[in-house]
Formats: sequence, C-alpha cells, structure tokens
Amino acid sequence: MDKLRLDKWLWAARFYKTRSLAAHEIQAGRVQVNGQVIAKPAREVAVGDRIRVRKTGLDVEVGVQALSGARGPASQAALLYQETPESVSARERAAEQRRLAPEPAQDLAAGRPTKRDRRLIDQMRGR
Repeated sequence: MDKLRLDKWLWAARFYKTRSLAAHEIQAGRVQVNGQVIAKPAREVAVGDRIRVRKTGLDVEVGVQALSGARGPASQAALLYQETPESVSARERAAEQRRLAPEPAQDLAAGRPTKRDRRLIDQMRGR
C-alpha cells in the first residue's frame, strides 16, 4: 500500500473516533498536509508526509511513518506517526499553563448569597 485516504489514516491513527468525524474536520479546514489546507477527505497521504491537525485549540504536527487502513489498538496507532519536537514542546507548554491556571470554580467557593447576605448587600446599596 503506497497511499491511503487521509480520513481513513486519521481514523486509524486515532486522531478522530470515527471516519465521518475525521472527514468533517478535514472539510472544515482543520487539517493540513505538507503545509496545504486540505478540503477533501479523499486526499491521499503517503509515508513521509507532514500532517498538522488542529484539536482543542492546539495544533499537533506529525510525520507519517506507516500506513494502515484498519483501526487497531492505541499502541499500534502510535507506530503510524512520529510527532515533531516542536509539537511535543508546544503541547507540554500548554499542559503546564493549564496546570498553573487558577481553577475557575474557586471564585464560586462562597456560593449564592444567603438571605442575610442579600439583605446586607441591599443595605450597602441603599435599597
């Protein structure tokens, strides 16, 4: 097998859960092959191609190492591609920023004001 459909490869490499979801993301312009935005899921990929996938606000760039049209376990899917060092460092930086970011729910620790709190707020506002 020299070439394979892009949507099928993305599905087999476990970037997307279904082929139809992979096809939808390709048509939405969220996938690039060798620096070009791809609009058709039937675009063929070959070993050595560079694929950039935009997922959850983060771009993942990989090099195609092997082709497979069958979806297998994650350990086999990881052998289909090699993530670039720049992509790995960007992903790690984003994970560190998420880890250091304050928890949004911390602001809600007090919860809703009680009836007494509400009366005090109204009193301060002059109502």
